[in-house]
Amino acid sequence: MWMVMRSSIVGIVLTAGGCAMGNEADLVLLGGEVWTGPGLDPVTAVAVADGRVLATGPDDHVAQFVGPRTRLIALGGRRVVPGFMDNHTHFISGGFTLASVQLRDAASPAEFTRRIGEFAQAHPGEWITGGTWDHELWGGELPRRDWIDSVTGETPVFVTRLDGHMSLANSKALDLAGVTAETQDPAGGTIVRNPDGTPAGVLKDEAQSLVFRVMPAPSEAELDRALQAASSHALERGVTFVTDMGSWEGLETYQRAADRGSLPLRVYAVVPIATWERLSAYVDQHGRGDTRLRWGGVKGFVDGSLGSTTAWFYEPYDDEPSTTGLMVTDTADLRASILDADAAGLHVIVHAIGDRANDWLLGVFAEARARNGARDRRFRVEHAQHLSTDAIARFGADSVIPSAQPYHAIDDGRWAEKRIGAQRIKSTYAFRDLLDAAAPLTFGSDWTVAPLDPLLGIYGAVTRRTIDGANPDGWVPEQRITVEEALASYTLNNAHGSYMEDELGTIEVGRLADLVVLSDDILSIDPNALEDVKVEMTIVGGEVVFERAEDEGRSE
Repeated sequence: MWMVMRSSIVGIVLTAGGCAMGNEADLVLLGGEVWTGPGLDPVTAVAVADGRVLATGPDDHVAQFVGPRTRLIALGGRRVVPGFMDNHTHFISGGFTLASVQLRDAASPAEFTRRIGEFAQAHPGEWITGGTWDHELWGGELPRRDWIDSVTGETPVFVTRLDGHMSLANSKALDLAGVTAETQDPAGGTIVRNPDGTPAGVLKDEAQSLVFRVMPAPSEAELDRALQAASSHALERGVTFVTDMGSWEGLETYQRAADRGSLPLRVYAVVPIATWERLSAYVDQHGRGDTRLRWGGVKGFVDGSLGSTTAWFYEPYDDEPSTTGLMVTDTADLRASILDADAAGLHVIVHAIGDRANDWLLGVFAEARARNGARDRRFRVEHAQHLSTDAIARFGADSVIPSAQPYHAIDDGRWAEKRIGAQRIKSTYAFRDLLDAAAPLTFGSDWTVAPLDPLLGIYGAVTRRTIDGANPDGWVPEQRITVEEALASYTLNNAHGSYMEDELGTIEVGRLADLVVLSDDILSIDPNALEDVKVEMTIVGGEVVFERAEDEGRSE
């Protein structure tokens, strides 16, 4: 079937009479189903030259741009979409995590301990980090340092829960950090303690800084390798653009790669809001980057996470009634930073998960607009997970971007109700309500908290079937959206959320040629089969940067 289709398409090319008006394409894709963008007409073919879309349309039109040096890709009816854009990653740290101990699917304390012990034996004396464990897999009991001390010895361990808001330290790591029974909880953080007051090993939110500050900094070579590992991982999944909620160290790593011409995908590098003055000076001196690497955004935190019971709510947690969560940053300091960074013309991006955190943040954003005057500011709320009815309306009315991660809904949906009850989950991951309120909804992964895989994200947004199989008809199903709406949130909406909508997010003449070829037509198949679709080819700036091997097959 494949060879017949290819021969047919080549025949069209050979009878087309050469390149139209001398415009030879570098790359031509023919015979497909091309989703060009929300509200745009579909086509069957695309031509690319000099990294940009040269032509779109039916095969006989686009075939005119094929010349002797053109690479021809016979699509055989496969679906093509714009390159996926991920609105929220921890990209370079994800590259490091790929090479660290893997705990995401450790389903028992024994398995958790075994994996750490084996990794420590293979890497004696080296810091063991990453892990991305999930204590809900074994019933919700937090891990303790005594689980792993006997199998790690003098090897320091500081492995993070998948949401990044708490980590487990072994005794060696706590000793190096000087954390004892006498150590006070830092502002915005909690040291989980044994009944006698000694640290049990888990540190939540800002308490993690007690260990982070004594960990050795990675070398430039290690950072460069992590970037390349993360990039390969992303491109295999059709991700051509990431927003990295990172650091100055990360921005410098991207800049080194860009200067060498070895940055494989596009990056929006965001730095901490506490450093807004440094970024303002950097922008004044260097501008805001280009289409391969850009900067200008600052990120802050209001609260923690639902999984760590540190997201900030009005009402206490149902399963931990002693707390309503944490403000991980002093609200007076964060308010001042938001107002000042916005006045400096920077892009303000702030994490808020609980309903009280989101309401507080939307209020500060309104204050910034009133104080600093009208401009194209595009405030972003990262996660926007648990919302009041008023907040949902305000996202649309104020054009604040809800920067959401739909895989969280099908992951957290396994246990979210025990945390916050049946009423509060009705406006949890409220994708349908946000779109109906005309909010500019964007999507991503929060990798490594969730898989860096837009197709899984689309599956989550469209089906809302939790990963434990317990909700085959969808968890809070009234918040489901369509495949095309989810595609828009992974493409054009994300481009808008990064000030790139004039260059990316659609397949139109003159736009950057970032494209993804899929194994199946995600717009026509059963949505429940979306999680089985594969990326077969990823194109960045007209260059094929990933191509699935033929022997890996195609899903049917």
